Amino acid sequence: MDTNTHNIYLFKALDAYPFALEEAIEALNYALSYDEKNVQALCLMANLQADQLNDLEAAKHYFEAAVASKMELPRIYPDYVYTLVRNEDFEEAQKVLDYALLLKGADKALLNLLQGQLFEAQQNNKKALKSYKRGKKLSLNNHFITFAENEIERVKKKLPKKRKPKKKSKTKRKEKK
Repeated sequence: MDTNTHNIYLFKALDAYPFALEEAIEALNYALSYDEKNVQALCLMANLQADQLNDLEAAKHYFEAAVASKMELPRIYPDYVYTLVRNEDFEEAQKVLDYALLLKGADKALLNLLQGQLFEAQQNNKKALKSYKRGKKLSLNNHFITFAENEIERVKKKLPKKRKPKKKSKTKRKEKK
């Protein structure tokens, strides 16, 4: 019975988020009271904390609980990494990314895109560009390719323009008569 009740509240939360936040929070609290280690409920609560309340520390707490509950679940990591980047926890974000890229079934294209965002946040635009290109190569749909191309073009604009070496021109002196 607990599993069914838990699922009902989780489905209510999924249905309500992000448009009916009060209902989503209430349903999530009920779902987590039935199973405090439910990864999907923890991740949804983390996203709610990060995206709606801008409480990145609380979001990190929920993501950490989700990872502790089921570390090998790849769907946790993209939102977790994005939250860490937003919170400027760059070293931690890199460690999480490195682990997530090793997981079977992980969205490697998205994780490479997030790697690019991490590099970009650290003002390393050349590495960001390489990561965006790698993400584009790994993409499995046209929408993602278009998004990656836009990111690539945006970052290219940030790179310093290469200067062409000036050619030394020979000037002919006009001799005065």
